[in-house]
Amino acid sequence: MKTILGMTIAAAAFASFGAAAQQASPVGVWKTIDDASGKPKALIRITDNRGEYRGKIEKLYREPGEDPNPKCEKCEGNLKDQPVLGMTILIGMKQDGDEWNGGKILDPANGKVYNSKMSLAENGKKLNVRGYIGVPMLGRTQTWVREE
Repeated sequence: MKTILGMTIAAAAFASFGAAAQQASPVGVWKTIDDASGKPKALIRITDNRGEYRGKIEKLYREPGEDPNPKCEKCEGNLKDQPVLGMTILIGMKQDGDEWNGGKILDPANGKVYNSKMSLAENGKKLNVRGYIGVPMLGRTQTWVREE
């Protein structure tokens, strides 16, 4: 009986650790929120490819009358006039302790690419994503909400 109880406790502890470890990663789907309106803008799927975290636009929330399939008109290079839906906007992020940094983030609204860093908040339910020029102090942070 003691063996069964011990195995049950060990299994529960292992399951808790697994859930905590999964939440300690930005991998998953995140809802972005418009700073001005407070309305959802997009769903971004963050993936881990051998330690490099990338984010791709999976869904756009569009208002009536807005183009349902916008193109990145202000982007430069090979992203110019490409569909925003399906676009990779977050690249090169690498884990550094409790943060992920060293990457770049694209704002399809203005076509600009910023340095970026991110960190989890509220036990992995929120992701603080900061885009900046030069040093992190000169930037803006958006809070994304986990969907999965």
